[in-house]
Amino acid sequence: MAAWYQWQGEDLILLLRVQPRASRDEIVGPHGGALKVRITAPPVDGQANVHLVKFIAATFGVARGNVELLAGDSGRNKRMRIHSPRLLPPGAEIASAK
Repeated sequence: MAAWYQWQGEDLILLLRVQPRASRDEIVGPHGGALKVRITAPPVDGQANVHLVKFIAATFGVARGNVELLAGDSGRNKRMRIHSPRLLPPGAEIASAK
């Protein structure tokens, strides 16, 4: 298991390194002890966090309400919880809990 994710029952906990103001939304891959994610939103007035939650929800096939920002509200390093992800993105190398 990689250091940047952990299963807690059906919930997936991710450690993310977020790059705002990117040219496109994408999961880059492991970067140090985190999963690097690029998003197009600027880091102003919480816009990047809102956009990140939407992107993660779409990527993992869940509703936005099933994605929770646990830590890192104002920094690039974030910890997120995804309740019962339906999809695991290709290239992210996340082993299923099932």
